Amino acid sequence: MRFIPTLASALLSVAGLALAAGAGAQTKPPAAAGKAARAAPAPAPVAPPPVAGWSALDDARASGATARLTEWIAASGDNGTQPYMVIDKQAAALLVFDAKGKLLGASPVLIGVARGDDSSPGIGSKDLSKIGPAERTTPAGRFVARYGKAAGGETVLWVDWSTSVALHPVVTGNRRERRLERLLSPSPEDNRITFGCINVPTAFYKSTVHQQFRKAGGVVYILPDAKPLETVFPGVLVRPAPPVGEPGRGRVARPRT
Repeated sequence: MRFIPTLASALLSVAGLALAAGAGAQTKPPAAAGKAARAAPAPAPVAPPPVAGWSALDDARASGATARLTEWIAASGDNGTQPYMVIDKQAAALLVFDAKGKLLGASPVLIGVARGDDSSPGIGSKDLSKIGPAERTTPAGRFVARYGKAAGGETVLWVDWSTSVALHPVVTGNRRERRLERLLSPSPEDNRITFGCINVPTAFYKSTVHQQFRKAGGVVYILPDAKPLETVFPGVLVRPAPPVGEPGRGRVARPRT
């Protein structure tokens, strides 16, 4: 299997443009000093430290729970003929696979501010201002995701339409939330900031998530952060797919950002 970027490299890719811009601003050495400048060897790149608690998974970084789940998916063919992604809430990380189980990329994610694996009853119909901090969870389980319209005419990848959980590019409207900085942080502890939706870097969303899921959607597996893995996926607990065409029917849903 070809090399797939590690989670650490995915973090660095988010900051790539900023680093490139800084490098471009540097001035060339004077002609007189050019010979000496050329003689100085370029410093060797320093590898970023690994994320604690992660182990190798096909040249990517994955927690033990993620490795167990992906092995089950590959062995059982649970995703059918659809692409899929695995979201590890405890590690604040996302792995994307094609329909044949080939790992395509990894990325940090932002998730709900509250720990918990269930959504409060009726939360999908609430205004964001009415959702309390304890209700801002990203639910765990198996979901059949697909694109659909949201309030305001925006198209999002609905992970669980009934509870208004979507996956979309990082929201940066509120600077005090520091969402971009949280994505760049080496620790997963500060990646809990959303109302329940999953935020990913914009570039990764366009190049990997949208490319794989735009035609017919796919399967999203979200690991628990409160319940045991076996309780949510007892070999695996499969949630039935919602009826085709459900997103946008009956009410206009608003993602929990």
